[in-house]
Amino acid sequence: MHAANSVTDSTTGNSNTADHNAAFSRFADCLAQQRLAQQADPVPALQQRLADLEALKALIRDNEQALVDAVNADYGSRCRFETRFSEILMVLEDISRTQKQLKKWLKPQKRHIDRLLFPTSSCKVLPQPLGVVGVIVPWNFPIMLSLAPLVAIFAAGNRAMVKMSENSEQLAQLLIKLAPQYLPSDKLQFFADDNGSGPVFSQQPFDHLFFTGSAQTGRAVMANAAKNLTPVTLELGGKSPAVVAPDFSLDKAADRILWAKAFNAGQICTNVDYLFLPAGSEQSFTELALKLVAKRYPDINSNDYTAIIDERAYQRLKATLEDAVAKGATAVNLMPGQNAVPGTRKFPLTLLFNVSDDMLVMQREIFGPLLPVKTYTDTSEVVQYINARPRPLAFYPFTHDKALQQRYLTQVMSGGVTINHAILHVGQHDLPFGGIGESGMGHYHGYEGFLTFSKLRPVFVQGAYNSVSMLLPPYGKLAHKMTDWLIRLKG
Repeated sequence: MHAANSVTDSTTGNSNTADHNAAFSRFADCLAQQRLAQQADPVPALQQRLADLEALKALIRDNEQALVDAVNADYGSRCRFETRFSEILMVLEDISRTQKQLKKWLKPQKRHIDRLLFPTSSCKVLPQPLGVVGVIVPWNFPIMLSLAPLVAIFAAGNRAMVKMSENSEQLAQLLIKLAPQYLPSDKLQFFADDNGSGPVFSQQPFDHLFFTGSAQTGRAVMANAAKNLTPVTLELGGKSPAVVAPDFSLDKAADRILWAKAFNAGQICTNVDYLFLPAGSEQSFTELALKLVAKRYPDINSNDYTAIIDERAYQRLKATLEDAVAKGATAVNLMPGQNAVPGTRKFPLTLLFNVSDDMLVMQREIFGPLLPVKTYTDTSEVVQYINARPRPLAFYPFTHDKALQQRYLTQVMSGGVTINHAILHVGQHDLPFGGIGESGMGHYHGYEGFLTFSKLRPVFVQGAYNSVSMLLPPYGKLAHKMTDWLIRLKG
């Protein structure tokens, strides 16, 4: 769930030399401090990791209202229920589950060994900490996307430096103030985005760099990390499609898709970015959508409906809508007759029909409450259209037909899938979350997050009998006969 189209030059651009040098020193000093602490305790015990997770939980529980208020202030108007449900609750659930599973995750893994060659030896894999992890956070779910990675990072025994978005200034300052009360700075430190310090942050020689944001910015982050051979996890976005099959109830589809599209005013990287409907169902879907939105959002100025993050993002959405209409799209305002208070950046939920690929709305991730609708008559049209484009972060087929579900799963590749709903796979802590291709690389959440931030260290233990001693040069008849026999046996 990232902030795709409102990422600014703060992550990829250049700041002036003085700011650049100051930021570099600040980040480098913190990294050096955390490295020293990591070297003093390279593999924290289970109890220490559990304590770190408990401290993170306490930070959230003790300051829930302040965290929610800070996000609301950064947005101008952010639905408080959505903040508590999708961010506070999500992270607390993740912590609790990780605490219950961590002892099992830390156990050495026994691996197979060829007893013919190594009859008394053994193999195992030890999950060990990487060291210091850098985290770059977007603005759209800033509590979850700053704290959820920390759950896996701490579970794996690492330390973390977290750079917040320039659009999360209030939350950043709050976390900078609160974090030292719960965890030492050599374990965790937050940074605000001061004068475009993003590029300097991603240039640090972390042991791993975790980035959530746009594909464009992700490329720059990856290029910076490559200079230090720093491995990266990139959680990006793209245009995630939904398709409603003829066998699926149109009112249920509208109910679930519109819920997702309105959540956070559509500012979710896994949101439905465009929708395929069976040809001929457009009018029925529109009527259902109008009724649903009127019931759920009778006033666009309600605190239940979130604002667009800033003026630039608002103007981008406005320009995207105007471009589509100018090029022949039909726009249906699902909040007709409602007028947002000037300056509040409340953008109405809007359907777009008759869309074409030359429109901006079909060329880039929308990240707002616009929903383009395409129609189809045959499933192959849907498969071909999606596969002709970069692989999306998510895919949402609506059908009860098991064979059709399997066809979509087999023929359409995406980062994740929710069948018969939208975005809900993201909230399942036992499912890995991550993209593929232009929608990202790597995974986190749950066990896969623990693995992402661990070095799976292979260990071979030589037993009492050393069979290799029979295979030393100069290679005689015995060595060749043994090799011939093993090749025949394995072949």
